[in-house]
Amino acid sequence: MNKQWPRAKLGEVLRRVERFEPREELTEYPFAGTYSFARGIFVGERKLGSTFALPNIQRIRAGDFIYCKIMAWEGAFGIAPEEADNCVMSGAFVVYQLNRERIDEKFLDYFFKVPNHWQSIGSQSSGTNVRRQSLHPTQFESAEIPLPPLPEQRRVVARVEELAVQIHEARSLRHQAAAEAEALFDSYLTAVFDSSQWPLRQLPEVAKVARGKFAHRPRNEPRFYGGEFPFIQIGDISNSGRYIHAHSQSLNRDGLAISRMFPAGTVAIAITGATIGVTGILGFDCCFPDSIVGIQARPELTTPEFIYLAVEHAKKTALAEATQTTQPNINLGNLQRLRVRVPPLDEQRRTVAELDALHAQVVALKRLQAETAAELDALLPAILDRAFKGEL
Repeated sequence: MNKQWPRAKLGEVLRRVERFEPREELTEYPFAGTYSFARGIFVGERKLGSTFALPNIQRIRAGDFIYCKIMAWEGAFGIAPEEADNCVMSGAFVVYQLNRERIDEKFLDYFFKVPNHWQSIGSQSSGTNVRRQSLHPTQFESAEIPLPPLPEQRRVVARVEELAVQIHEARSLRHQAAAEAEALFDSYLTAVFDSSQWPLRQLPEVAKVARGKFAHRPRNEPRFYGGEFPFIQIGDISNSGRYIHAHSQSLNRDGLAISRMFPAGTVAIAITGATIGVTGILGFDCCFPDSIVGIQARPELTTPEFIYLAVEHAKKTALAEATQTTQPNINLGNLQRLRVRVPPLDEQRRTVAELDALHAQVVALKRLQAETAAELDALLPAILDRAFKGEL
């Protein structure tokens, strides 16, 4: 810390308050809580007094500094925002008012956003159970904070916020560039597959469409598993790129007898579950469950890669028609009714190559965006660290 800044105990700039009141069974209470890792205070659910057992609850006010005694070691510190005004908390939380003649609210908030700061204070928690260690208020209040005069605190806050705005703008611009690149790919995909130059054909005319037959699950039919025949599940498609090269299960001959083997090159699409519509091309012969549909390109008419891209474009229609229940699904009939434009094979290969090149650029840009976002995310903690060393 900068030795030119005087230091003060937290108990000198914060005053503990206890706004406890008895619980009323017919009153509805808006609860608040603390995020871990010094991410602040959140507003939670509303609860009728008759639904919880606390005999007393405490009110908080916007601008209060709050920490959770049993989660202080994990950074459960923060300042109550306006939306948390008049919310309630249990006695596990300690609430303070700021002495605003000595400390700026944002200066204090930024202090606790430095990992080394909240970790140092939270590490004073004691107790035999790591997950239930508690930070006593007297321990918290004895911790020190660098405390320059209020004008200097406000200057530091203003400088931090100026740099934070620049970081946010840089992140937004990078995200916007990646989103625009992805939109460009989608628009080109639409232009390709909505081209009136190519004949429009139903999917079953250019590919065999069949649902996986296997309906058993390992937990209730283990006798079908553990053989030499690859078996993919929806997760295997989700965890792959365009091509599926790994399988998480295998079937024995009994399992194969009640299943259907799909050849390498089949386009597999999930028709049910949380990842409905996820698509990939098999890199090996395999079986799969009835929650996946296989689309086998007719080689004299089309290629697996072209079918994959055509399905990626056209499946939006099937998804829009998906049955919206607790377990949404794409009806097999929806897929069989899909209409795709099919050019000659040479044109298909050229189109796939062009789309692949464009997609590679989109992927590279998104990767750069993710890397840049990570770098930008690391900037603010570094800035805050410098700020409290008096280097801004």
